[in-house]
Amino acid sequence: MPCQVRDETHIKVRGNWTYLYRAVDRAGKTLDFLLSERRNTAAAMLFFAKALSNNGIPSRIVIDKSGANGAGIKEVNKIFSRFGRTVKISTIRSKYLNNIIEQDHRFIKRRTRPMLGFKSFAAAASTLDGIEVAQMIRKKQLLSQGSGFAQFAALAG
Repeated sequence: MPCQVRDETHIKVRGNWTYLYRAVDRAGKTLDFLLSERRNTAAAMLFFAKALSNNGIPSRIVIDKSGANGAGIKEVNKIFSRFGRTVKISTIRSKYLNNIIEQDHRFIKRRTRPMLGFKSFAAAASTLDGIEVAQMIRKKQLLSQGSGFAQFAALAG
């Protein structure tokens, strides 16, 4: 599996910051996302488990200097070693190699900034799910062919 880039951005819910974890591949296609109330090892590990189960195991993951992401990858590698997987996921920590996902965050921020936050976590999660799906349609990554409208019609039907 090719290299993946993972990062998080913050979203305001009820006046408190929550964290939207996101993963994209080298081509900029969204692989997975998860909204979490906390930015800690448990939240990062939950996101990595979800992303790895949905997309397979990559050879490398690019992350920023976040301690939570690094600790989450270490925990995932420990679990892999317990199950006998000898090859570990290598981690590249660079604030410049994750520019793909940093630029991808701006589409989320463009939609959420005028809202000035969300009133509930459930509303934030469902709205962000819709925004992410709309971005995936715009990137033409859900279906192999057709326009954005054709992809939407196929998903809705």
